[in-house]
Amino acid sequence: MRRLSVTARIALLAIGLALVSNLVLVAFVWRQIHDSSIDALRRDTIEQSDALVSVWQTGGLPALSHAIAEARAPGDFSLILAVVDNEGQRRFGVGPGDITISGAPEPIEFRIGTIGADRPWAEREAGYAVRKIGNDWLLSGRLLDDWEQVQRGIEQAMLAATLLSLALGVGGGLVVTRYVGRRLDQVANVIEGVADGDLSRRVPNAAGGQDAFDRLASRLNAMLEKLERLMTELRVVTDSFAHDLRSPLARLRSKAEAAVLQADPEAREAAMSGLLTETDIVMRMLTMLIEISRAESVSRDRFTSVDPAELVEEIAELYAPVAEDDGMTFVAAIGEGAGRIVLHRELMTQAITNLIDNALRHAADGGEVTLRLRRAAGEVRFAVEDRGPGIAEADRALALRRFGRLDGARTTPGAGLGMALVEAVARLHGGRLELGDNTPGLIVAIVVPA
Repeated sequence: MRRLSVTARIALLAIGLALVSNLVLVAFVWRQIHDSSIDALRRDTIEQSDALVSVWQTGGLPALSHAIAEARAPGDFSLILAVVDNEGQRRFGVGPGDITISGAPEPIEFRIGTIGADRPWAEREAGYAVRKIGNDWLLSGRLLDDWEQVQRGIEQAMLAATLLSLALGVGGGLVVTRYVGRRLDQVANVIEGVADGDLSRRVPNAAGGQDAFDRLASRLNAMLEKLERLMTELRVVTDSFAHDLRSPLARLRSKAEAAVLQADPEAREAAMSGLLTETDIVMRMLTMLIEISRAESVSRDRFTSVDPAELVEEIAELYAPVAEDDGMTFVAAIGEGAGRIVLHRELMTQAITNLIDNALRHAADGGEVTLRLRRAAGEVRFAVEDRGPGIAEADRALALRRFGRLDGARTTPGAGLGMALVEAVARLHGGRLELGDNTPGLIVAIVVPA
């Protein structure tokens, strides 16, 4: 047996909910009207009975007979006002036909039922009260014929309302089905396009929309954007890695051949030393790629609360002697009120030390490297400032790209992955990497939320 589709089940659910809710509402309204009508009839019957008893008490049966005759409005054939004896036989009164009470009368405050045992009264209900007046009994009330007719009219109106609500439920279910089906088809079409290799596909969503489909579309689009960016980066990394690895591998092969062909032990040893250097370069490239991948995939449950001032002081103590050996000055400038923040201590330390290594290597003639910590506008900023040649604004995007190496750095060992690692760490912390001018020199800052 074939199962119904999701949209069909949603449509049936919408129709069922509309029908059930309207049936419950109709039943509630009918019950309220029924109870209100019965209460009104009870109240009117008791009040009328009390009023006629008062007339009898003041004027006797003649006054009561006159009041009963005056009580019936023209055309009102449902009113029951009669005086009966102890046998239930009518003495006088108004009402449809000869109404009698079957059996001996008894005091009744209010009751709904049949008055007599003979037709037609045995088949016609009335709301009535029975009061003792001297040796006789006062019967007052009203036949339910008109009330039942009104009730039937109300029931017919409610039935029509139920049918209308069912039609509206069917229409609403079809509208909901169409809307849900259209939104799901949009998502399915995008997923099929992505499966076919088109990573540029996006799910359309209403600007500022807050329903579940808009939130789904926003999250799916964000995931696709990240996937497209990662795939683009993967292609760039693969191409760049293949290109940059070709040179050291070619040098490795030539030096290995040279080492094999060398007969002189000293020359062979020198060739082997060069072979080890090239091997180290390749290993550094592979290690850096692994570290970038690790930085991008680390779980946030490994984050801890860290005092950034303490972290900067530890790094400064480590690099101050290194800078002094290189003939440079290393300064740690820690701003006030940095507070504690949550971060991955090891990765953040590695990112900052990468920036310091770059500053010491590329700004050796600048004389001073500054590690600055500052907190402002809900952000914590770790900045490394040098007095070297800096990076032109037009070249900064290339400097942040994986395997991106500026012309001035191509003569030095390296793979162009250090800044990419730092940017990956910044993104992991929900922050960003900024490059700025130090006039002269370069400012590289890791900015993370506080």
